[in-house]
This record gives sequence, C-alpha cells and structure tokens, in this order.
Amino acid sequence: MSDNPRHPPGRLTRRTLLAAPAAIAAANVGAGAAAGAAKASDVLDLGATELATAIRRKQVSSREVMTAHLARFEQLNPRFNAIVSQVRPERLMDMATACDADAAAGRFRGPLHGFPHAVKDTAPTRGIRTTQGSPILQDNIPTADSLVVARMRDAGAIFVGKSNVPEFALGSHSFNPLFGTTRNAWNPAFAAGGSTGGGAVALALHMVPLADGSDFGGSLRNPAGWNSVFGFRPSFGRVPSVPSSDVFGQTFATSGPMARRVRDLALLLSVQAGADPRAPFSLSDDPTAFARPLDRDWKGRRIGWLGDLQGALATEPGVIETCTNALAAFRAIGMEVEEARLALSAAEMWQTALTLRFWSVGSDLIDFYHDPTKRALMKPEAIYEVEGYLALTGRQVAEASQGRSRIYQAFRTLFDRYDFVVLPTAQVFPFPVAQRWPKEIAGRAMDSYHRWMEVTLPPTMAGLPTLAVPAGFGGPHKLPIGLQIIGPNHSDLAVLQVGHAYEQASSWIGQAIPEARRMAQ
Repeated sequence: MSDNPRHPPGRLTRRTLLAAPAAIAAANVGAGAAAGAAKASDVLDLGATELATAIRRKQVSSREVMTAHLARFEQLNPRFNAIVSQVRPERLMDMATACDADAAAGRFRGPLHGFPHAVKDTAPTRGIRTTQGSPILQDNIPTADSLVVARMRDAGAIFVGKSNVPEFALGSHSFNPLFGTTRNAWNPAFAAGGSTGGGAVALALHMVPLADGSDFGGSLRNPAGWNSVFGFRPSFGRVPSVPSSDVFGQTFATSGPMARRVRDLALLLSVQAGADPRAPFSLSDDPTAFARPLDRDWKGRRIGWLGDLQGALATEPGVIETCTNALAAFRAIGMEVEEARLALSAAEMWQTALTLRFWSVGSDLIDFYHDPTKRALMKPEAIYEVEGYLALTGRQVAEASQGRSRIYQAFRTLFDRYDFVVLPTAQVFPFPVAQRWPKEIAGRAMDSYHRWMEVTLPPTMAGLPTLAVPAGFGGPHKLPIGLQIIGPNHSDLAVLQVGHAYEQASSWIGQAIPEARRMAQ
C-alpha cells in the first residue's frame, strides 16, 4: 500500500501519465466515475508543456482532460468567480470527443490540442458572449474571432467560456455589474487584480492549463503577481492586434500569455505570436522559437533594480522588501544585481502615460458616452477616461508622444549597462474585495483609479517586453506580489530565458500552493 496520501493505491500518478502510455490509452473516461475521479488531480497537476506531450503521446485523452478541468471548475469557480459565460458541459465533452477522434487518426490540431481554455472577456470570440464586463455589451455574441483567439482555436484549444474582467478592462480589480467580483486565488477575501484577473485565478487554481490576456497598464502583470503565476507583456507587434480601427495610433495595449511556468507561457506565446498583414507593426520573427528549450547561461550578466524609483512611487510597506529579497535568485544564477536609476522623473512619465491613456481609452469609448442611454450604464472610471480625452488638445497629445520617446530613450540608455531592469508588479499587496481601488498608499493620496499601478506604465510607454514573475508573499496577510523583468526592445526570447532561469533558482514557486487548490486535491 502507498504511504503517500496524495497517491492512494490504484491512482494514476503524474509519473504514470508520462511513462506508461499504453495503460493510460486503454483507460476509458466513461468506464466509471471512480476511475475518472482517481485520475483528475494528476491530470490537473501537469504543466501545459507536459500536458501537450501526454495528449500527443495518447497517454491521456482530451475527454479525460476536459472532465478533470470541468470538475475543478464546478468545485472552485462558484467561490472565486474566475470563469464566466461558460459553454454547456455536454457541448465541451462533444468537442473533446472530436479531438480524441482526430488524435486516434493521427491528426493533431496544434500545440493546444484538447486544452480547455477560457478566453479573456475582452477578446472577440466567435459564438461565445463577449461583454467586456459591461451591461452595454451583455448580449454581444461575435460572429468572428480576433486574431489571437483564432490562433488559439486553430492550435486546438477548446473554449470553455470567458475569463472575468473589470468593466471595459479599466482598473486592476476584476469586478463588474454583469458577473460580479473575481477573488484572489490565495485568499478570496482579497482582490485578484486585473484586468486579466479571471485568467490569473483560473490558472492558479488549475481550472485551465493556460490563460490569455491583454495589457496596457499592467493587466497581464499585476494579476500574475497577485496570484503567484507568470504573465508576459510582449514587445509591441509580437502579438498583432487584429481587428483594430486604428492600426497606427493605438500602440499601447497588446495581447499576451499567462501560465504557471515560464516554459508553458512561452508555449502559448509561440501560438499567439507571428506577423499579420493587417497589422503594419507586427513582427515577422519565427514564433516557434519560443517553444524551444529556454535554458541559457547568465553568469556575469547584469540586472538593474529600479525599486520605487528612488521613493517617487508610493509603495505599501513590505512590497520593496519582498521584491528585494527575490532578487537573490538572479545572484544565484550568476548575475550581478545593482540599484539603477531612470534618467526621467516619475512625474514626467506619469503625465505622459496619463495623457496617452486618455487619448487611447477615451477614443475607444466615446461612442458609448455620446449615447445618453449607454452613458448611464458606464462606470465612473470609464466616464473619467472619456472626459479626459475630450479635454485634450492636439498640443498635449503631441507633447505626450514626445515624452513617450524620451521614456524609450531613457530605458535604452539603461540597457547600455544592464541586460535587464526590474520593478515590482504593483505598489500594493492585494486589497480587500470590497475596496474599489486604493485611495491612499503609505499616507499618500491616489488621485485616480489607476495611480496605484503607476509602476507598470513606464515599460508600457517604452513598448518593451516585460515578464511578471512571482516574488514572494508579504504584507499583513502574507499575500503574493511579483517582479517585472524588463528587457530591451524585441528581446522577448531573452526575457523569457532569464525568467526561466529565475524560476529554476526559486524552488519555492512550484512548492507554494493556494489553500483552495490544496483542499481540492
């Protein structure tokens, strides 16, 4: 008899999944509820790269994978509210059966063959309600996928629903009047972050093997940091934004991947990335490079630690200390870590970002604002963005564009000395779910709903590849925070490689498990 309570006699283990394809291929998910239950947690324990291998080797079926994830969803989603607009389970099982039929015939659709996946509720998804968390769009069912969604569908993903977001993806707290609030995977009394909050929580609790998202002001980075997973904002153009009504002007937000391990994140990026003729700034590098091994020697290379920008950013006590402690992992892989300084003031960078965000977000929402019926359904933060946009002058936009160029040049100068620079993923630890946004940090008033996420905006303005990695736990409730690893323009692969090395040197990341997931084992 086994003395391991996680693997009682007869249970299908992770090792079995990867080493005994014949026995597993012979298993039938319909053979009985007990057999399915015995396998479920081991299927869920597989990383995305391992899961893709197991499916391709026919060590596990798509039906088994779907059954396990739906069971986890049924168990935990009512409490955490990560996935919304769920597709009917019987329809999902039919799609999984079709994936198995293709696999039996040797037809694999791509790296995500048979993967249950919840698309972020901002991305148009054919046949599935896509609301952006707004009552204005509550009945919106797109007839076509966005480019990134189409690429994931073509790679074999089975869309189980949408991941929850804040209304219009505004703010880093995922609540909206349609679906309610997504709760932090580590403590449901606290916020999950946003706008990719639902994706981060579903990922951390193993409701899905991977998550997609988009990022302007930290939407892939803060939820990753607050749920102790990995999120990547690629270089602009790496994942083309299609469709778009302004392919030249809107160069701030970008889609990207989220995962529990860097190599799994890179696998999803290999699906999402690649040029498209409809996006003039899209990058033509071969995206399959991201699916290759990420191992690399970093001895003697340099990290620049930007911290709180020499005290310019209001930061909750414990954030800088937790992040500083995490820098030891870079030293463990042979890198030098030094304090660094950007040659621009935080005040100047904030004003640049604020102006360009008004210009970008306000222009997207202006038609809703001009319709009195729809305006009445818009949250105050959305109205704030539109009215900020309406108050702009052409000169202000031009000056902000020049300011953005100065931010890029300031980072470029830093990269003459450092291979990468590092910032926290947020200025606070997760706050209580009832709080709309932090009005004060360390005695300093926040003058907007997103000022407390100011730390994410410099790399956004510079268009640089930025990987959010877990940094540890802190604050009065011992909740997660992360680091942003920022690389030079178009150095996406190198950022993932150093993030992979950081992960290998931080064994605690794989060992830390949210209590809700531990109880669900």
